[in-house]
Amino acid sequence: MFSVFVPSDSSLKKAIVEDLSAVPEHAVWIDLVNPTAAEDKAVERLSGIAIPTREDMQEIEISSRLYIENSARYMTATLMCQSDTDMPRTTAVTFILGDHRLVTVRYDQPKPFALVEAKLARSCAPGITGEMVLMELLDAVIDRCADILERCGAEIDQVSHDIFEPESERHGHAKQYSQILISIGRKGDLTSKVRESLVSIGRVVTFLSAVVEGVKWSKDMREQLKTMQRDVASLTDHASYLSSKITFVLDAMLGVVNLEQNNIIKLFSVMAVVLMPPTLIASIYGMNFKAMPELEWAHGYPMALVMMLIAAILPYWLFKWKKWL
Repeated sequence: MFSVFVPSDSSLKKAIVEDLSAVPEHAVWIDLVNPTAAEDKAVERLSGIAIPTREDMQEIEISSRLYIENSARYMTATLMCQSDTDMPRTTAVTFILGDHRLVTVRYDQPKPFALVEAKLARSCAPGITGEMVLMELLDAVIDRCADILERCGAEIDQVSHDIFEPESERHGHAKQYSQILISIGRKGDLTSKVRESLVSIGRVVTFLSAVVEGVKWSKDMREQLKTMQRDVASLTDHASYLSSKITFVLDAMLGVVNLEQNNIIKLFSVMAVVLMPPTLIASIYGMNFKAMPELEWAHGYPMALVMMLIAAILPYWLFKWKKWL
């Protein structure tokens, strides 16, 4: 199916179109969602531009994602989807700008599209064009990436606190290291996807900045493009910082796990050393030789117990004195 947005006096009206003949000539935005081959061809006849296939949108070369054909500018970007869930994913979205009309092709539901539709339905500038809708969409995508990074940064700080919390807070409950490792992995995956999206959006904005030199865009839109470039650059740097922080937190988590394992091994080693002398004494007096004077002694049994107790306390006291425990 595809949606058509037509400007009215104060808003952008949306209509789900099933018949091409019902598409108004002055539509400024045609949004193709999971389009069929017939719908692609119908929009191609209406707008006079070629609609890329889903396979074409998956291409990663810059020449296949950003190009001009028949005076229309084709821009494919990678956007985030389901970022609020445990299974975030990315999807390719193509923006086609030609003759002051915007055509978008997508096979998923990125949240910025719904936000822009709601915003323009409430109010839009008079004489809105496809270029203005494109700027709104790019601005919403950048804002969405910023929100995701802010949330991800706060969650990483919480994970860091869970790892480095004071010993007094850690006492009395078992730390769920597996859950922390899973959380770190999810944050790393989300951050890498956001960074991938920002890089693709940055390329789109740079491409637009280059092609508007020969196009009569308003001064405000040119300034907005420059602002977007700065925002994308700063967000990309912040995503790189978060990636580095996630790597540090992961290394710290693995270090804590190794320390916990070493402490457990050390405990078993100390117990083995502490119990070794008493075991030796018990083994000696467990022999069945007849010529053992202590066997006939009335105080032999208490003496053996005292010797085993002293033999256990001395190694433990030595370890404490050396601060090995």
